[in-house]
Amino acid sequence: MSERVGLRERKKQQTRELIAQTARRLFGERGFDAVTVAEVAWAADVSRKTVFNYFPTKEDLFYSGLELFEERLLDAVRGRPPGESIVAAFTRFITDSSGLLTSDDPDADARLRAIARLITESPALLAREQQIYARYTDALAALVAEETQADPSDIAPWVAANAMLGLHRALVTYVRQQWLAGQRDRARLARELRAQARHAAALLERGLGQFGS
Repeated sequence: MSERVGLRERKKQQTRELIAQTARRLFGERGFDAVTVAEVAWAADVSRKTVFNYFPTKEDLFYSGLELFEERLLDAVRGRPPGESIVAAFTRFITDSSGLLTSDDPDADARLRAIARLITESPALLAREQQIYARYTDALAALVAEETQADPSDIAPWVAANAMLGLHRALVTYVRQQWLAGQRDRARLARELRAQARHAAALLERGLGQFGS
């Protein structure tokens, strides 16, 4: 029984990956808004209903896999060593994992360019990105409240989560803008990203009380 269940789960995961890969290929070739879910289903040789069984919305086809980022982020905060602040753990997480910027994938440059172009050219993807960050913020705020044993009426965990994920969002935007502006040195951009992250995180660590005074 367990073997049958395991095989069924592997097949489901393979189908999910096939659909997502097919969608990303079509989006890269024609743009996100020009591709329909029906076309993705046809290219992946599955039904339209099957696509929606795995991905509730068309935008989820593009952003598939981000659940893993959320899990790793929360694990980094939850599993930080004694004495390390939540902001420090968050900063360590985002500077240690630079994704495609430090990837050995020979297609990394093309993938970065395609992702940046697709998102900036699609209002639907930009709106979905906002929703994803809102979900991240809620999850991180709940963890911060738990870790600090905050009172349910205390807004500090929510403020802290917004500040940290605002920093991450600014870094993502920075990389996207630099890449679209013609920056093609991934190693250099990764160094700049880490420097920007540490500088901004230091501001959060110190607090904003004297900022701009």
